[in-house]
Amino acid sequence: MSDDRRNETQLLCDVVGLESLVDEITSKMLATSKSETPSAVLGPFYRHDAPLLPNGSSIVQNPRPSVSWYDKTVEDSAHVTGRVQSSTGAPIQGAIVDVWHSAPNGLYEQQDESQPDMNFRGRFATDKDGRYAFYALRPVAYPVPDDGPAGRLLAMLDRHPYRPGHIHFIVSAPGFRPLTTQLYDSQDEYITDDAVFAVKDELVVKFAPRKGDPKARWSLEYDFVLGPS
Repeated sequence: MSDDRRNETQLLCDVVGLESLVDEITSKMLATSKSETPSAVLGPFYRHDAPLLPNGSSIVQNPRPSVSWYDKTVEDSAHVTGRVQSSTGAPIQGAIVDVWHSAPNGLYEQQDESQPDMNFRGRFATDKDGRYAFYALRPVAYPVPDDGPAGRLLAMLDRHPYRPGHIHFIVSAPGFRPLTTQLYDSQDEYITDDAVFAVKDELVVKFAPRKGDPKARWSLEYDFVLGPS
């Protein structure tokens, strides 16, 4: 089942909790401060070399005109911002915030031929105050691919394949340990029943209504704290 668009082995590790367990053990061994942002699993749909975009840009691209779910980008658009800082609270300039999430139909762009290449993906460099900012969508719950061995195992265990709505991040900067993590929508119905066991309390966030911005209905602010390499 695995190819350049899908990693079934990693997905299988996800649904049995192996990746989350290894991530939790490793992150606690490496952490030097309790203030560091917790990590979370990478997942099987990360892609290298997402486009480097200016702060304030959108990671949402127009799909083919016949794609009906694009209308939902207006309804659930979100402005995401925050700072990247060290455990001492100092801002980190030039940190790279690599971000990606699924479309409203629950598919990542490499799963969906109707989406443009690198849709819902981007990288952003923090400014002198350590700030990043971009437009995205408020994430939706979606099922992990269940048409292969991982899906058959879930069915045998009488478990659902759904993940709560989340946005993926890899945050990196010279002199600091790269952080792979996810932010989860607190209002999602699967927040306490994630198919891959990756939700952590510190990563659960609240989207607030955003006023005066025609590009976004929702707003999210979140600061990332990196530990030394």
